[in-house]
Amino acid sequence: MVSGEVSEGERAARAALTRVLEPGDERGGRWLREFGAEGVLALLTSQDCREGALPGVTETRLRGLRARASGVIPARDLDAVRAIGGRFIVPGDAEWPSQLDDLGDARPLGLWLRGRPDLRIWALSSVAVVGARACTPYGSHMAAALGTGLAERGWVVVSGGAYGVDGAAHRGALGAGGATVAVLACGVDVVYPRGHAELIGRIAEQGLVVGELPPGDHPTPSRFILRNRVIAALTRGTVVVEAEYRSGSLVTARSAQQLGRFTMGVPGPVTSGLSAGVHELLRGEGVLVTDAAEVIELVGDMGELAPARRGPVLPRDLLDLRSRRVLEAMPARGAMAVPEVARGAGTTADETLGRLYELHSLGFVERLHEGWRLTPRTIRGSNARRGVT
Repeated sequence: MVSGEVSEGERAARAALTRVLEPGDERGGRWLREFGAEGVLALLTSQDCREGALPGVTETRLRGLRARASGVIPARDLDAVRAIGGRFIVPGDAEWPSQLDDLGDARPLGLWLRGRPDLRIWALSSVAVVGARACTPYGSHMAAALGTGLAERGWVVVSGGAYGVDGAAHRGALGAGGATVAVLACGVDVVYPRGHAELIGRIAEQGLVVGELPPGDHPTPSRFILRNRVIAALTRGTVVVEAEYRSGSLVTARSAQQLGRFTMGVPGPVTSGLSAGVHELLRGEGVLVTDAAEVIELVGDMGELAPARRGPVLPRDLLDLRSRRVLEAMPARGAMAVPEVARGAGTTADETLGRLYELHSLGFVERLHEGWRLTPRTIRGSNARRGVT
């Protein structure tokens, strides 16, 4: 799964730096661009490293980075991830998803993986489904339905492995026998949240568990926020199911927008605070979606269109225009003579009579001595269309 183009020294240095630099550290990313991973690590572990050796870092921060770097043993972390059937991939590997490079200097140093599939291949047809942890039953249902629908159509469902919408989306994909990726804000050997131990285990067996942090590292609030940029960059688009105004899911959506990815939202009740953030997203550049077909129409290839949406086809919808005019000219109650119907329909008496006989054969009207009237079935149908009981 790993290309031989990246030197072992580069891989080991990047693995070491995942314990030194926080995810998304753009200043650290610039150092890597200028000095290379081995060069940055060498500077941080050198006895002669002083303020100014690395641009833009204060003496205080430099001491902190050097303290972190001094105790790092990358071989131990690489052995630990191999022991659980995982691996560490870096830019330059065949498995590295090149769309992560869109993050610029905030690009991950590397990714720790658990699972057999090739992340680069899976990411090519992937969609993020994210939302509130404390979601409503509606949010859980919609997330699971999206996960199932996307998986059944051959798309990979990416989310954060959290409670609520994330877990429902993962379970929907797994239940359909499909592909799903959990991007964690901790080490891939750490189960968080603890209540998702079984779910994370299933994802590792059937899909992929991904993280920027080395084995054993635990999540922090800032790491959750920074993890979201990886979800946004990795996928073709992001769907937000439920989110309040202040929500990490909206951070993912905004990151997706900044990266030129598709951003979608599932509407909810306007009285629900958990849908307020989604509705705000939809008032901007977000696209309203209600099922997997509509998501794929947006992120998929040309011609992958969602089915046309319309209400039920009623018998009168199948009539031609002139017959509908004659039918609409009939009174709701009582009978009417042919000349009066013709006047209302704007046509001749002879044509009206012919149309009335056609409508009679279809069960819309009936003949009386004094003229023509609507059948009880037609009246009931008209009332139902108007919502009259």
